[in-house]
Amino acid sequence: MTETVETEAGTARVTWHHAPEPRLVLAVGHGAGGGIEARDLQALAAALPAHGVSVALVEQPWRVAGRKVAPAPKTLDTGWRGLWPALTRPGLPVISGGRSAGARVACRTATGLGAHAVLALSFPLHPPGKPEKSRAGELLGAGVPTLVVQGGHDPFGRPEEFPDGGFELVGVDYGDHSFAVPKRAPVTREAALETVTDAVTRWATSLG
Repeated sequence: MTETVETEAGTARVTWHHAPEPRLVLAVGHGAGGGIEARDLQALAAALPAHGVSVALVEQPWRVAGRKVAPAPKTLDTGWRGLWPALTRPGLPVISGGRSAGARVACRTATGLGAHAVLALSFPLHPPGKPEKSRAGELLGAGVPTLVVQGGHDPFGRPEEFPDGGFELVGVDYGDHSFAVPKRAPVTREAALETVTDAVTRWATSLG
């Protein structure tokens, strides 16, 4: 089921994958370079409903409008806040999540929105090649239980670069920012995606 939602940043879109017996909602936003067709987001939407987690794939207004460049972080946050009433309408706890830029949005807004937890897929800890420009403060400031799933070869931050903090981190061996792995890697792309879905399923179903 797909619905449009009006926000102060424009018209957003939510595609629902409902669990037969839901107890949680996982809302996940896309990154700045792609949409909800990302393979990890689609894999989560396929896997989690069987475990009692409804998945809401969220398209930010800029993406719905067909623009190719994401707006400033403040505008992304405005769009996400505007969507929140639609995400909480089922009356269930909501995990606020996203990949890349969407993960940053989830972290920045979690406390203010009353998110149950945060899922950060491929959190962009720093711009590629610029580790001194750390965004760790956004992650550490989420204020709720947080799971980071990070590719082992992600140029935006490898697992070993992350600081200690109140979050769980799962590495995806050989994965890049999209969790793709080189052809020569000893794991397949399918196995890498399975690592993502297994980690998120285990974590989400463990939340009280």
